Amino acid sequence: MAIITISRGSYSRGKEVAEAVAERLGYECISRDVLLEASKRFNIPEVKLIHAIHDAPTLLRRMGRDRRRYIAYIRSALTARVRRDNVVYHGLAGHILLEGVSHVLKVRIIADIEDRVTAEVDREGISREKARALLLKDDEERRKWTQSLYGKDPWDCHLYDLVIHVQKLTVEDAVDFICQAAAKPQFQATKASQQKLDDLALACQVKAAIVDIDRDAGVTCEYGNLLIYTPAGERMVRRLQKRAAQLQREIEGINNLEVRAGKPPEGAV
Repeated sequence: MAIITISRGSYSRGKEVAEAVAERLGYECISRDVLLEASKRFNIPEVKLIHAIHDAPTLLRRMGRDRRRYIAYIRSALTARVRRDNVVYHGLAGHILLEGVSHVLKVRIIADIEDRVTAEVDREGISREKARALLLKDDEERRKWTQSLYGKDPWDCHLYDLVIHVQKLTVEDAVDFICQAAAKPQFQATKASQQKLDDLALACQVKAAIVDIDRDAGVTCEYGNLLIYTPAGERMVRRLQKRAAQLQREIEGINNLEVRAGKPPEGAV
């Protein structure tokens, strides 16, 4: 079975597609649920997590240290949730937050701007000019957010396995294409890909547990063996070693957990 991430803009019918795919396949469909779960688990007001994942980089920079905390919490909640497999996630940056897991089917849904404007006008009762301006602003903020955090452009088609334009193709057509792709062997979980996801979830859980101590630390995990890298020097190493000893007792699945001084390697969470 597969994990499906659906990236979408406002009023692109991506939510409708995601829910229809989940219903047809019998999968769980999640989006805002991840924010609610992170909010409860880490005792952070949901509105702050919403700002962290939606607002433009200028506001995120003003959030300072909290930005990285919130993203770590969201990613930890998301990876923990999708470990069970058979999930459709339609939320911002799911294709990036789950990068490296081979059985994730990454989909982008796009729609004609005039169709999106009409949907916004109908929903909000505003002029077409104002609706268009709001949609373009939202698109740009989402784009800047992803570029600021991950250095990637969400409009880059190379980030996705499928890009579907809902116009001539209907929502039902999009659902057909996605379900057919999800059934392909390359999107079925294997022992190796499930291990990759388990390791990613474990690394994200540890990252969320130490981000209050060192926001610049990175975590890697391979077969339950974790390394925490900190660029902050030996004093921080000792602080993290103390926390690591606690985490080995608190978090299930850790085989070994070490702390090293140095810049986190590429791929660390």
